[in-house]
Amino acid sequence: MAGMGKRLRELLAGDRIVVKVGAYDGLTAKLVEQAGFDAVGITGLGVCATLGKPDVGVATMSEMVERAKYIVDSVNIPVLADGDTGYGNALNVYRTIQEFGKAGVAMIMIEDQASPKKCGSMKGKEVIPIREMVGKIKAATDARRDPDLMILARTDAVDVLGREAALERAKAYEEAGADAVIVMSPGTEDDMRRLNKLLKVPSFVTMGETEIWVRKNRLRSPQELQEIGFKAVSYPTSILYYTAKCIKDLLAQIKKKGLTEELVSQMMHFTDLTDLLGLPGYYEQEKKYL
Repeated sequence: MAGMGKRLRELLAGDRIVVKVGAYDGLTAKLVEQAGFDAVGITGLGVCATLGKPDVGVATMSEMVERAKYIVDSVNIPVLADGDTGYGNALNVYRTIQEFGKAGVAMIMIEDQASPKKCGSMKGKEVIPIREMVGKIKAATDARRDPDLMILARTDAVDVLGREAALERAKAYEEAGADAVIVMSPGTEDDMRRLNKLLKVPSFVTMGETEIWVRKNRLRSPQELQEIGFKAVSYPTSILYYTAKCIKDLLAQIKKKGLTEELVSQMMHFTDLTDLLGLPGYYEQEKKYL
């Protein structure tokens, strides 16, 4: 959507930490917007889950771009896309940025994992050489047709090469032209403060509810993360985890009793759902055009 890159830049330049929540389709994106959040992120794990697949690099660029189009068309807040590894080398990254840009996203995240990539919370990750990732970032910045489209560079090097290597990469990605940087597995508060002191561009942080994350990193509030120095915090998979659990419980209830009466009070009403999806606007169009 036109102007959303500029809007995101303005938010990141403000005095308040930007909070984005991950969505995986138009409905979940609309709910994020309705709840009043600053931005919506497209979660790669969530999109893969809707395909019935794990997040191990099986979603293609065209599938992710198509999902981005649906989500951008569904909301009026900035959309941040997961561009995975860029789906190949620097030349592939160049096209990836252009395709996501045409979809109207405000920011695209490119990570330094080796292909096929894995979800950040999974075992067995590998990272590409730092020079290769620097080339990808340069290709990404050159590929932009909208100068306000932001490039978020992500490194997964902490779990592979250690924290010092991750910090080196974060700084190198900034110097290569990334508009923002995210270091996965940010570590202790001292580690986080050191990262934010090192970088001049905005730094992002992820709050995930996976067992690995909770074991390694304490979940912190946006206010606490802002005080540490982060400019944006993401809750990429909260909706996915919660929705999957609710659906599982609902199906168990139907299987056990053949009734949903006990759960009706926890469901969204039909009218609320159709209002969220814009049905009143369609009725107005019927009156105008039919």
